[in-house]
Amino acid sequence: MRLAVSATRMQMMRLKKRLAMAKRGHKLLKDKQEELMRQILSLIEEIRTHREKVEKETGRILGRFAVARNAYDPRFLDEAVMLPTKRVSVSVETRYILNIRVPVFKKEISGKTRCYGFAKTSGELDFALAELDGLLDSLLVLAEKEKTMELLADELGKTKRRVNALEYVVIPDIEETVKFIGLKLSENERGNLTRLMRVKEIIRK
Repeated sequence: MRLAVSATRMQMMRLKKRLAMAKRGHKLLKDKQEELMRQILSLIEEIRTHREKVEKETGRILGRFAVARNAYDPRFLDEAVMLPTKRVSVSVETRYILNIRVPVFKKEISGKTRCYGFAKTSGELDFALAELDGLLDSLLVLAEKEKTMELLADELGKTKRRVNALEYVVIPDIEETVKFIGLKLSENERGNLTRLMRVKEIIRK
């Protein structure tokens, strides 16, 4: 759609500068879109691998808890895990990927998980709680990667809309307007030339 501007040389010069800037912006956004897609595809593979690892570890830990519960009186197990002194707090820092702020989770741990005597509990409970401690790191890494992918996917959507707007609306509209102004100016020049020639003929007569 042609822009509503006056058909003057000044406007055409401005539009040509704007067109060059729009094309440069389109190229940069296209490059950003491709890099975002590359980062997301890489993250998808990492998340899939990491999720499988977390699910496998979780299943093994739950299996150990089940064995521990079956080996001793369930009341002893409930009492053993009822009052842990361990405290975990998670702080969020940020880093940048293509000027997009993504989270970095840091954990701070105090106390301990095993706050019970060993007389009335099984070794499976010890192993289960030890592995549960290790699972926390994997869960934080997985959460960090999934949130990063969510943010990158959101930015990819915005970038894609901008690329499409430039490619299918802004650049074609400016090109059509520049072409129209060029034709209009050429038509005016021909009209002026015709009038000058008629004036010369009149003067000669």
